[in-house]
Amino acid sequence: MSTQSPTTWITICDTCKREGWDETSGATDGERLANLVEQAAEGLPVRTRRTSCLMGCQQGCNVAVQAAGKLNYTLGRFEVSEEAARGIVDWAVLHGESATGQVPYRTWPQAVKGHFVTRHPPLPDAE
Repeated sequence: MSTQSPTTWITICDTCKREGWDETSGATDGERLANLVEQAAEGLPVRTRRTSCLMGCQQGCNVAVQAAGKLNYTLGRFEVSEEAARGIVDWAVLHGESATGQVPYRTWPQAVKGHFVTRHPPLPDAE
């Protein structure tokens, strides 16, 4: 009998605006990054969702990588690029494969190195 790992979620802040954001562009930097992350995640064993504000405005663009019973992470300071989106998704897949959510540094995609902002322990199972 195999145990199924909990779903790893990538939560993308779709209201992030990097310094110099052009209001006339029609989309926030966070929306543009969310589009790229969603495309990069298609067909892979991670889920994506958007939220309005992860409260990391000084470090935008921000994402959270989370799964029940695992370490959870906030990453930030991303440029809007396909490389950043692919790195976020590739790292989230590794998070999903890890029993604890901890991913060995040597396996991290280059695109996420230097972008970790916080790490949160899993919530307790009981009150």
